[in-house]
Amino acid sequence: MNFKKIAIAAILCLGLVFVPGPSSAKSKMIQIKGSDTMVNLVQILAEEYMGKHPEVPLAVLGGGSGTGLSALINGTCDIADHSREWNKKEIDMAWEKGVKPRFFIIAVDGLSIIVNEKNPVTRLTIEQVGAIYRGEIKNWKAVSGPDVPISLYGRQSNSGTYVFLQEHVLGNKNYSPYMKEMNGNAQIIEGVLQDEAGIGYVGVGYVVERETGKVRKGLKVLDISKDAKSEAYSPLNKEFVDSGKYPIARALYQSTNGLPKGAVLDFIKFEIGLEGQKIVEREGFFIIGPDHIAKNNKNLK
Repeated sequence: MNFKKIAIAAILCLGLVFVPGPSSAKSKMIQIKGSDTMVNLVQILAEEYMGKHPEVPLAVLGGGSGTGLSALINGTCDIADHSREWNKKEIDMAWEKGVKPRFFIIAVDGLSIIVNEKNPVTRLTIEQVGAIYRGEIKNWKAVSGPDVPISLYGRQSNSGTYVFLQEHVLGNKNYSPYMKEMNGNAQIIEGVLQDEAGIGYVGVGYVVERETGKVRKGLKVLDISKDAKSEAYSPLNKEFVDSGKYPIARALYQSTNGLPKGAVLDFIKFEIGLEGQKIVEREGFFIIGPDHIAKNNKNLK
């Protein structure tokens, strides 16, 4: 992680990332709120966009996917970032308030299971990850690791990543009460870096250093398999993520109230266009594929 990203992560502890730009009496501040997995990426996309459109001010706020979706429903943001799909309750609340969500996929994430680099474990199955986070597997020796208790790092319940992992890996069961609930990806990484018995889950864009393209020193990204008989795959390989071989891949979304217009529409088109997708890839996430593009085009009509 470079110094710029470290600074962004530090600001995130306070909750707000503001993308400064020249003031304009005629320009409405575009408010973007939500996913902490996406906040660094969207902040950088916003900076690049404003470099070309300095008359458009943008503010990017983290706080979790649930925070972003609530803000969109309540009319306090223009774009919601979310690393999971809307649930039925949120959709019902939106329609009750006259909000008609439109969804756009701006990137793809290979959700990464990380451990300290001193941990000899290199792979886990989906079921093992679920059992670890449910608190059923408590010691690393149960998964061919050292005889030490497992130290769990995760997110808070307003996080889309928390919900995604619970639904797709924990089988909709509860997390262990001993999991340390961290405010964001950066805090999980710092926890695992300092804890040889630690395990965490973070967006793939947070584990790869931009300058080198390599996994951040001190971390190990585990290969994950669907079951004990299947081959394990890395989330660092786009081919494995795109093909579905890596079993914990997910789309990263933005939502608007109805068809976006004006600068909001232009910014979303920038993000999902060639220039924006180059930034997505540069920041360690994966670009959208043909199916995602088709869905985006449908929602832009």
